[in-house]
Parts: sequence; structure tokens; C-alpha cells
Amino acid sequence: MRKHLTYIVLLALVFGINESMAQRKQNDTLNTGVIDVVKPYTPSISDAFKVKETPALEDAVTETKKSIEYNIFSIPVASTFTPAKGQAAVVEKAKPAKLYDNYATLGAGTYTTFLGELYLNHAISRTESVGGYLSHHSSQGGIEGVRFEDDFSDSKINVNYASQLRDMAWNVEGGFQRLTYNWYGVEDAFIDAAQATDIQVDHSFYSAFFGGDISFEDTYINSGSFFFRRFGDNRGSGENRFKFNTTIDIPINGEELSTDLIFDYLGGTFDRSYDLEQELNYGNFQIGVASQYEMKQDDLTVNFGAALFYLNERESGDSKFYIYPKVTATYRLVNEILIAYGGIEGGLIQHSYYDFATENPFVSPTLFIVPTDQQYNAYLGLKGKLSSNMSYNLSGHYWADRNKALYRHNTTFLDFTDAEDYQYGNSFGIVYDDVDTFSVSGELNVDVNRNFTLGLKAEYFSYGTNNETEAWNLPDVKGSLFLDYRINEHWFAGANLFYSGERKALLSSLDPIEGYNDMVVVLDSYFDANVHLGYNINDKIAVFAKANNLSNTAYQRWLFYPVQSIQFLTGATFKFDF
Repeated sequence: MRKHLTYIVLLALVFGINESMAQRKQNDTLNTGVIDVVKPYTPSISDAFKVKETPALEDAVTETKKSIEYNIFSIPVASTFTPAKGQAAVVEKAKPAKLYDNYATLGAGTYTTFLGELYLNHAISRTESVGGYLSHHSSQGGIEGVRFEDDFSDSKINVNYASQLRDMAWNVEGGFQRLTYNWYGVEDAFIDAAQATDIQVDHSFYSAFFGGDISFEDTYINSGSFFFRRFGDNRGSGENRFKFNTTIDIPINGEELSTDLIFDYLGGTFDRSYDLEQELNYGNFQIGVASQYEMKQDDLTVNFGAALFYLNERESGDSKFYIYPKVTATYRLVNEILIAYGGIEGGLIQHSYYDFATENPFVSPTLFIVPTDQQYNAYLGLKGKLSSNMSYNLSGHYWADRNKALYRHNTTFLDFTDAEDYQYGNSFGIVYDDVDTFSVSGELNVDVNRNFTLGLKAEYFSYGTNNETEAWNLPDVKGSLFLDYRINEHWFAGANLFYSGERKALLSSLDPIEGYNDMVVVLDSYFDANVHLGYNINDKIAVFAKANNLSNTAYQRWLFYPVQSIQFLTGATFKFDF
């Protein structure tokens, strides 16, 4: 019905349009007239109508969609194409280096130098192993201008046992060491007197030790260690040291406080003091507790803590408590590229005859040994990576040490009647002073790949003393460079370079009539360059050559003690398995 009505309306519109067009053709000329506007048209809302969004359908017939079915007719097509099988690209792999558990090294060089090393390691089972180390390094001396024996030797043997369990790992180690040196640095003015009395300048040390450590997984007790050493010399000296340390985590309000418990005992005896022929005893024991709490927030990590030490002097019986700060912080300014760090820490530093003789083998067996109170070590620095294989570290330090140990040349008694072999201006003693030290250092490490590594470090020091005129024998500048380069499969090379700035030493003598005569001596800076070159004959045997002190300068590390000039050493290394 609606469709018929639509047709009638369309026909009416067509006839109306035709009639209008016919009238326009008859009246092409517009007649002028006057149009009177009685009232302007004002539309109202009621004149508008709303269009429905969804029109209503009134068709009598509603059509439904027909479902469409798709059919694919497969027609086989004959093909003669046969695809070739894919093959993986061939990658040339480097032959993995064969690793051996043991090695032996033998070498010989100028100044009648001998070098020998033997390292052994054997796995008893998957969790147990036993090993050992034997070494010897000696030289018969022959330094130009030296009038006394200047040979030295260093021999040591170590054995160890290790066990790695599921929740616990532990190992024990023991060993023996013997060192021999000579007090050959007699001042020129006293050489005749020393030779007239036929002094014996040999000085040998021996050391025996035993220790071990243990670590745990998923327990409040993280680790523990102990160490005992007996040290002495051929001049009647003897020293015992025992150290024990354990690290535990103390839970507090859901957090863990990392805590170290420390016990350190030292006791020793010398046959006499430098001035008097009476036995000299020294020693103390320390008990310490050091705790730190770590706080992390985004790129900031801060450790808050403190250390408390109790010190009891063996001879005087005096006791004293010390408190030290332990605060450190790091902040990542730019990921791994720029990291700022700083802190302020302190501690009670235990000294021993073994430590002094190892650093300066020309000390006299007449030392008075007490610990150093390092009130604080404050430092600030920047570190990070300049690239994926280059890192740097810049820092500044300020140490405040009370009773800092300094090596000072022993006073020479000009009356050599009954003088000891080390009283001819050829030995060093220890003096203690309050020393403040300021230091600036920079370090650069380059690790291009496994074949090339380079390390460079430079440090500047400034010292302030309280009682002593100078910080004796401490350098104002230090520098070092380490380089290792694997040239190819067979050749390898390396270099170690050291630089030390000027040091100041005190030359002191005592005349029975005129009294003391002190003079400050400036020791020249020195540069020591050492290089080595090696060739791997096969995966087991390698030969090498070393050259030390390439500057060929008999510089003085210690006053009146020149070192050997340029030295050469050749040898071979053999690696093997049982």
C-alpha cells in the first residue's frame, strides 16, 4: 500500500514541474511591482520535527539473508620441480684452549737468578679437591758499588684442601716460608769500620701458618675464618698472631643487619731494643664488632653502620674503646656511565713484625709495635664506563691516622764498640706519628677482548705530620701501568711499569761528644719498566723471556740500598694433568 502512495506523489511532482516550466516560457519578462511585508517570519521550535534514528519498517514482506556456500574445486597439476635440501652455513670455530690443573715453571737469568714454581691441584671427587704450591726465587747479587753480600732468596710451600657441599663450602690451608736478605746498605763513611769488625749482614726470616674459612647458604651465619702464623728470624725474634672473623645477619623488624665479629691477637719478643741490651716485648688483643645496614631506593644505595673495638695492651695492661664510622653511598647518575660514590670509614689497624719485614726487609729486629688508630678515611669519587670495554675511576681521599707507622733510618752510633751488625747506618726502625694524608687518584682500565687488557693508575699524596719533620719514605706521586697482549695463537707479551716520586729520609748519627746530628735526605724519583715475551710451542709447553728495570738505573727504594740494574730471565712452563 505504501509503495502505491509513493508512486502517486512522484507523478504529481513531475506534472507540477512541467507546468511551472511552461509558465516561465510564456512569461520571460519580469514585471516590476511592490511587495509589502506585513510581518517578518519568526520560526518556532514547534515548526521543527525530529528525525528518528532508527526508522520503523512497515513492509508486509521482510526478506531474510540467504546463506552463501563456497566450494573450491581442487585440480591436481603435475610438477617436475624438486626443492634442494637446505644446508647450515659453516662457521669456523676457534679451537677451545685446553685447560690443565697443574703447571711447573723453571727460569734462570742474570745476577745468577733462579726461578722455580710448581702448582698442583687434584679433584678427589666432584665436591673435594686437594692442592699445593711450591716456589723459589733467588739471586746471588752483584750490584755495582756494593761492598757487602747482597743476595736474597724467597722459598715457600703451601698445601690446601677444599670441600664444596650443597649448603656449605670450606677449606683449610697451611704453609711454610723462608726469606733471606742482607743489611748491605752501609753508609760510605762507615764501610771501613764495618769491614774492620767483620760484620755479618745476613738476616733470614721464617714463617709457618695454618688457617681456613667456611661459608654457608641460607643461614644467618654467612661465613667464618681463622688464621694462625708463627714468624721469627735468625736474630732470636719470635711472633705469634691469631685472627678469627665471622659474618652474621641479625634480623631486626624484618630487616637484616650485616655484622662482623673480629678477634685479633698479637704477641712477640725481640732479643733487645735498638738502644739497650734488654729484651723487648710487645703485643695486644683486639675485639671488634662492625655492623652495617643497607638501604636501596631507585639508583641510590646507602650503607649505614659503625664499628666498635676494644683494645688491651699486653705490656702496659691499658685498655681502651674505639668507635669508627662505616657509612658508604653510591648513586647512579647515568646508568653504568656515571656513578658517584663516597663514604667515611675507620678502623683499628693491627701491625706485626711480619708485615713490616715483608714491606721493608731491611728493618732491624728491635721494633716496638703498636696498632694504628685510623680515625676516619673520607672519600668521594666518580666511576663508570666510557664504552663497553673501557672503565674509569676518579677519587679523592682524606685519612686521619693516629700512631701511623713510618720507616725511619736508625741512628748510627759513632762509637762502634760492641755494635750490632745492623747499627752501621744500614737498618730501619719504626716511628709513630699523627699523620693526615690527602690523596687524588685516577684509574683507567681497558679490556678490548680476551687478547688485550690495559690498566693505568696515577696517585698524588700530600702529608701533614705532628711530631716528625716529614712523612718519612712516603712518595708524593705514584703511577703504574699493566698490559697483557695475546698476539696470536702462539705469541703473547706484557709489560709492568712503575713510577715513584721523591721521598724524604732522615740520616741521623750520635757522636759521644757532639751529640746528635740529623740531616734530611731527598731520595730521587725512580721509574721501573718490566716487559716479558712468550711463545706457546703447543698447548702444554711455553717458553718466555723477561727483562726487568729497563731504565738500567740502580735506584734506591730505601736509603743506601740500590737495586739491581737491568736484568734478564729466560725459562719455560710445562702444563700437565695427572
